[in-house]
This record gives sequence, structure tokens and C-alpha cells, in this order.
Amino acid sequence: MHPTVRKAVFPLAGHGTRFLPMTKSSPKEMLPVIDKPVVQYVVEEAVEAGIEQMVMVTGRGKRAIEDHFDISYELEDVLKKKNKHALLSELQRISNLAQILYLRQKEALGLGHAVLCAELAVGDEPFAVALGDEILDGPKSGLSQLMEAYRKLGSPIIGMQRVPLSEVSHYGIVAGTEIRKGLFRVDRLVEKPRLEDAPSDFAIIGRYILTPDLFEVLRTQPPGVGGEIQLTDALNTLAERRPVYALEIEGDRFDTGDKMGFLKATVRFALKRPDLSLEFFHFLRETLERETQRQSSEGAHAIRPLKG
Repeated sequence: MHPTVRKAVFPLAGHGTRFLPMTKSSPKEMLPVIDKPVVQYVVEEAVEAGIEQMVMVTGRGKRAIEDHFDISYELEDVLKKKNKHALLSELQRISNLAQILYLRQKEALGLGHAVLCAELAVGDEPFAVALGDEILDGPKSGLSQLMEAYRKLGSPIIGMQRVPLSEVSHYGIVAGTEIRKGLFRVDRLVEKPRLEDAPSDFAIIGRYILTPDLFEVLRTQPPGVGGEIQLTDALNTLAERRPVYALEIEGDRFDTGDKMGFLKATVRFALKRPDLSLEFFHFLRETLERETQRQSSEGAHAIRPLKG
């Protein structure tokens, strides 16, 4: 019987420079997708997977994350007095989602360093890592899929998805031997390779189940790309000592730290909301039709209109 995964580490100390100036004063993980911050989607995914404790590795300027998951007595009192019971219930649900521990990464020294900062909180047990700006949407959460595989394998396991060949240079790419459909034993992980050097089109995504022996590797891991302690480098070292696996995650991934990914996530989740979907769909269709007509009249390449 493999140990149960009870804790998840959230590396949240990044600066979010792709969303400046917005992220000058607000964490990128707190950007709202509809009416819920991105990081809440990820925490809810971890809760769905059965994880009990969230270890959030934050940095300067991330206080809003702590406030969001804390109790807000004054606001709750206002909602009570105004008989807004549904909103009150939702706020209370958020503050009771899970036990949350906050740690500070004083310097942004890489993803591997952020994970190492959580060593004392994690202890000698397996743990998940979830990047707080990636939302997964599918029939089963990404962490749940990894947890199922971990229960069978008992070894570190990395989430991965196929990406277009034109994008492999933007990701860590998996090279490995296929054990069964969608499951590989990792030979090596290649960080942002050139297309001609990419060993596959399977990209590492921001979901992992890791084991505590990784901390020993991270403590002695020399800086890699960008002078930072890279998690992929440490996992390569670990893969030389023990089996490390990669699982193809079913579902759609939205990198909300990227402007286009954020827009796509907003559209996807708006269309899934019963209170918004119909009106929003008609708005999108009318907007696209108007833009198509405008571009056609100007002789520009027109957007293809929606059907239906």
C-alpha cells in the first residue's frame, strides 16, 4: 500500500510579468475567471482529488491570496444583515475548503527552489505540486488522474499533454518509454528544446505527484536555465535513481498566466455557467458577425462566423 497523498504545494511567488501593469499590485493567481480567482479553481481541483492540506509558497505582494481564503467577518456580517444568504454560504465554503499553510519564497530562484521551500511543511510523505495559474477542465480533474496512477505505481508522476510541434520550444518536453497508452516511464525531460531537438510533442503541465526523496536532490541541484533551480533538472536526476513516470492528462488546459489562455478560460467557463451561457453565446455570435462584416468591407481577412 503506497502512502496517501495528503498535501499539495502551490508555487505562487512568480511576478506575473506577462500581465503587467495589472499584476503590479495584484497577484496573477487572483485574476478573476468570471467571479472566481484562478487559484481557487486549482485549490478546488486539489480538494476534489482528496488532498487535505494546501502549502502555498508565496512571495512579496501576494497577501491577497491569503485574504481570499481567510474568514472575512465584516463582509459576512454585511451579507447576513442584507439577507444575501447564497453569497454568505459561498464565502464560508471558500474559507473552509481546506487547511492552508503559507510560506514565503524570499527570492524567485526557480520552480525547484519554490518546491524545496515547502520541505518542512511536506515532511517525509508524497505530495502534489500544482501551478496556481493553470486551470484544467475535463470530466475528471488532472490531480485525480495523477492520484489514481500514483496509487498503482508508487513513484513520482508528471502530468503531460500533447502540444503543437510549433510550440514545443515553450515547454519542458518528455522523452520516455510508453508503458501503456498515455503512460510513459521518463528517460529524460528536456527544457524548452528547439523543434529539431524535441524528443516528443508531450509537454509537461503544471501538475505533479512527487516523493520526498526529491528534496535531497533539490538541496544539491545546481542552478540551470536562467540561473534558477529547475524542477525538471531535479526530476532528471531523480529518474537516474528510480522510476519516474509521466501521464497524459485528459481534459483542456488553460494557462491563465498568458493573455490568450486567460481569454480562452474566461470564454469556456462563461459558456458552462447556466446563468450566463445563453446570453453570452449570443453576444459572442453577434460580435463575431459584426467584426466579420467590418473586416469584409475593409477588404481584410475575415473571421469565420459561428454556426447555429
